[in-house]
Amino acid sequence: MPQAAGRPDGASDRPVIDPSARVHATADLEPDVTVGPGSSIWHRAQVRTGATLGSECVVGRDAFIDEGVTLGDRVKIQNGALIYHGVTAGNGVFIGPGAILTNDRYPRAITSTGELARAADWEVSPIRLEDGCSIGAGAVVVAGVTVGRFATVGAGAIVTRDVPSHALVVGSPARRIGWVCACGARLVDSNGDPMAAEPGRYAAHLELICPGCGRTYAYIPDAETLEERSGPRQGAPA
Repeated sequence: MPQAAGRPDGASDRPVIDPSARVHATADLEPDVTVGPGSSIWHRAQVRTGATLGSECVVGRDAFIDEGVTLGDRVKIQNGALIYHGVTAGNGVFIGPGAILTNDRYPRAITSTGELARAADWEVSPIRLEDGCSIGAGAVVVAGVTVGRFATVGAGAIVTRDVPSHALVVGSPARRIGWVCACGARLVDSNGDPMAAEPGRYAAHLELICPGCGRTYAYIPDAETLEERSGPRQGAPA
């Protein structure tokens, strides 16, 4: 689809789609949507007005992307995922099938006087997904949460608070059970055992090792996150 002509008020009356992007005929794109180079939008996906997709994104069948949602480059949204207004995703983010990202911490259909609630009657609590993080199948991320870089939210988890970078969280409510590499593998200690969620008093001196690609990390207790100390070994996935 060619780039849309601008309206006199500066907004687009049609989506702006890069010529190299692919949009299935059954997908529903509202006005003022931007789709970057090499991106793909598949069967019956809905993308609402003002949403922006970066380059090389993939939006699966029956996915819903609400108005004003911003996706970085190389974001993958699997079938049936629901991404509501207020969500911002960085580069390389994965959102699994059936995942739900909400935007209202105190949802009500009506106001305190019993009238139907309108847009002005509630406040968006934004969600931020930082570069490289993954949201598992069927997980729910509650409004107002940030998921850190390369963190992994397990399938079916209910995330109610911020997730540190590289953390692995599961359950309802989601709790940290360990740490993951940039490549996605679970990190282990020097004995080859999965690294604990709380590595311990001397954690700053312990090495977290990726059995998949060979990266090494150190735990930073004050920030409750990891710092990469060495990159992948030769020939391993980057």
